[in-house]
Amino acid sequence: MDLVARALPLLLQGLVMTLFLGVVSFVLALVLGFLITLARLFGGPILRAVSVVYISVIRGTPILVQILIVYFGLPQVGIRLEAVPSAILALTLHAAAYLAEDFRAGFLAVQKGQWEAGYTVGMTFFQAVRRIVMPQAVRIITPSVGSRFISLMKDTSLASVVTVVELTRVAESVGSATFRYMEMFIIVAFVYWGVNSVLSLGQARLEQRLERAY
Repeated sequence: MDLVARALPLLLQGLVMTLFLGVVSFVLALVLGFLITLARLFGGPILRAVSVVYISVIRGTPILVQILIVYFGLPQVGIRLEAVPSAILALTLHAAAYLAEDFRAGFLAVQKGQWEAGYTVGMTFFQAVRRIVMPQAVRIITPSVGSRFISLMKDTSLASVVTVVELTRVAESVGSATFRYMEMFIIVAFVYWGVNSVLSLGQARLEQRLERAY
């Protein structure tokens, strides 16, 4: 308990940073992933090829390598970012590739007749997407998108390699100062577990509400 009391202020700061990284990256990834999906499904040949290559490269390489490329590699081409923006950028790019596939699955699950019905009553493409396709697609992809958010929250731990002071970095710092690495990493593991348990409960409630709506 003395270790917990000693580390509590730092743990709270690390928790805030972890939540910040996870939420901001996820929101940005939702937007980017949606745009990638539109490009892949409805764009021209060039946009489709670019989106396919992007998804393949991002999903086929470790997120740790992507973070290191953004933080250490971009300065070599004249783009310098601080540690937190670098982590957010890498996490966003990584999550967007997976979310794009989730969105694509949701779009493809909506029957073609639904699109045609929207066009028949005079809807534009974006009106059909917003009023007909997205409400159905959201219900379908909620489990996978929720799982991606939980996974992204765990992936924020990798931001510690570029000196971002989140939970894992706090565990390393306090562990090196007290030589009690085991206890610190166990404490942080339980904090991650608690956060993701809350997110899992929220996801389950959301799925139940969407099921009742239909």
